[in-house]
Amino acid sequence: MEAIPTVETAKSLGLTSEEFFKIIEILGRNPNFTELSIYSVMWSEHCSYKNSILQLKTLPRKGKRLLVEAGEENAGLVDIGDDLGCVFKIESHNHPSAIEPYQGAATGVGGIHRDIFTMGARPIAALNSLRFGDPDNPRMKRLITGVVKGIGDYGNCFGVPTVGGEVYFYPCYNHDILVNAMSAGILKKGQTVSATAGGPGNPVFIVGSATGKDGIHGATFASADLSEDSHEDLPAVQVGDPFQEKLLLEATLEAIQTGAIVGMQDMGAAGITCSTSEMSAKAGCGMRIDLSKTPTRQENMKDWEILLSESQERMLIVGKPGQEAVLKAVFDKWDLPCAEIGVTTDTGRLEYHYQGQKVADVPAESLVLGGGAPVYVREQKKPEYLTKIESFDIQSVAEPSNCLEAAQIIWNSPNVASKNWITQQYDSMVRTGTMTTNRPADAAVVYVKGTQKALALTTDCNSAYVHANPYIGAMIAVSEAARNIVCSGGEPVAITNCLNFGNPYNPEVYYQFAEAIRGMGEACRKFETPVTGGNVSFYNQYTDKNGEVIPVFPTPTIGMLGILDDFNNMMTLDFKQAGDLIYIVGVNRNDLGCSEYLRLVHHIEWSNCPYFNLDEEYALQQTIQKLIRAGLLQSAHDVSEGGIFVALLESAMPQNIGFQVLSDMHLRKDAWLFGESQSRVLVSVLAEKRGEFEQMLEQTGTPFSQIGQTTGQSVVVDGADWGELGGWKKTYNTVLNDIMQ
Repeated sequence: MEAIPTVETAKSLGLTSEEFFKIIEILGRNPNFTELSIYSVMWSEHCSYKNSILQLKTLPRKGKRLLVEAGEENAGLVDIGDDLGCVFKIESHNHPSAIEPYQGAATGVGGIHRDIFTMGARPIAALNSLRFGDPDNPRMKRLITGVVKGIGDYGNCFGVPTVGGEVYFYPCYNHDILVNAMSAGILKKGQTVSATAGGPGNPVFIVGSATGKDGIHGATFASADLSEDSHEDLPAVQVGDPFQEKLLLEATLEAIQTGAIVGMQDMGAAGITCSTSEMSAKAGCGMRIDLSKTPTRQENMKDWEILLSESQERMLIVGKPGQEAVLKAVFDKWDLPCAEIGVTTDTGRLEYHYQGQKVADVPAESLVLGGGAPVYVREQKKPEYLTKIESFDIQSVAEPSNCLEAAQIIWNSPNVASKNWITQQYDSMVRTGTMTTNRPADAAVVYVKGTQKALALTTDCNSAYVHANPYIGAMIAVSEAARNIVCSGGEPVAITNCLNFGNPYNPEVYYQFAEAIRGMGEACRKFETPVTGGNVSFYNQYTDKNGEVIPVFPTPTIGMLGILDDFNNMMTLDFKQAGDLIYIVGVNRNDLGCSEYLRLVHHIEWSNCPYFNLDEEYALQQTIQKLIRAGLLQSAHDVSEGGIFVALLESAMPQNIGFQVLSDMHLRKDAWLFGESQSRVLVSVLAEKRGEFEQMLEQTGTPFSQIGQTTGQSVVVDGADWGELGGWKKTYNTVLNDIMQ
């Protein structure tokens, strides 16, 4: 006879004693082990957002282009005109990637694409946001190699281009790396499939790959700190098959066209448990499921293993009565299993049967966000390290005697240097819609076939800024994403976010989280870019052998969607010809806060967030949009990591066009060259358009300064020859390659 679970059983599954007794209250009896396992995954942070949902609800969730509000469906849906919608979302796969980097990253890519096509959209673009520790460390090299290969192999085989992203290297990620994957797809308006069960009497199918033991308790695994023994949790890492996913994509989109589908949901975290409970709760109905009918890869799987498995490339479909044969015919055509495993009911309960016995019976509503799942607000405490940051004084930093040497040190930073070792492993050209493969821009621009439109997509977050000031740093993350969209010729429309933080039970971490949400919300309201969804990834911290807790930098990654109503308005970042005038639009300041320069040249780890003012940023972006639409710019590139000097080199390298510039004599030379104060854009302008360009800036009241002009192939700063552009370009392209050899 099966032993009755106890409080200790609940704790071993990641539940608290209070949650265990709440389950007893809901059921009116003690749960059996299968039922307790169901609650343990559905009430995990990964599925229930129990420590974050109240904060998330403060974010703006409505917008003029949104077709669904945040949380209503698997991903955000935005009206892009021409009777089309864009579905997009970003999610994390951090813990699995830290344990098994190849499969962890690959299944992260597969999962986010399924979120897109489960709504009826065909994915057309993928992006990512990656955080690693010291790349010279052998373990980190293994993780980097595995993650990049996993992303590349899955995306390349699946046939969706990886068009953009970001990569940072900081010591705080030496144990817990971050792997955030984003996908965007296109559908016709009115053809969206909802994640709902409809009403009672509808047949329920599991389609796609057979169910195995991989990924069991993956949601629980993602809701706990990693430790020295976490490698023993390898079964919590899923195994992906991109070719099976390609078949599932085509079969799913074809099945939608039959009209035989009521609702559909990807089986991601918590597998069958999650999809059956969320679809039932959304419709206010129940389901009766026979787990014995689930196709399995392994013999003698237990009922709770089938329920909790996170095997990849699977969907739960609720069909229309009488249309069962139609659905099965489509999946037979694509050689995919399509098993009818149950039926929807009017009970509001999830009844799971296995081998002729009822193994679990729970109210669907009690499992989901906004239903019976617990909700908490944790204690906040301003981190002590902020005192050191706030005491930083730029006057304590000696100006270098040789700025050229400082520039070379910064240029050799993996955070600044080319990521071509990584990006060359990704296919960016499949589907032939990527417009920025050979025309570099601040955001990825993807043509929407059959229209004049293009999507502008970006992922952004400088976590060092957020660490220095969670409120301002999160505002900068949103603003930089918007700035990248604008500099590429697009209009920012909406965001998805991936909120990567340490343990929420740590008051200092929760302070970071709450302040970041506050800053993000304020910036999103300013730019009218509502939050369409995403995910929260807590527990990204590590306790070493000495008992020291090492959380990652707070990393609220922003995935932003922008729209170009006419792709001919696309703007690139590269200088076009010698003799063009170079300007900074915005204000240069004596600011070195959180710069690569401070960290690498002066070895200063504690400094203020760079200067930022939200109103100033918004006004700047409005002006840049006007300049682009008026045809007054040759190039536009935002000033970010490494400051003006890095921005100049990045604009110079694509066409091998050098520059000569003069620094502002009213500022420190190092601050002018390497400072990272925000709300600045580097632009180039035809000499004959100078008057019209400057007149528009004066009319809009936008600060600007001419700093130089484009030249042959040399780099000249304040009259000093800093070498040929070719030398800088060679270094840029080899830094990461040399490290990863």
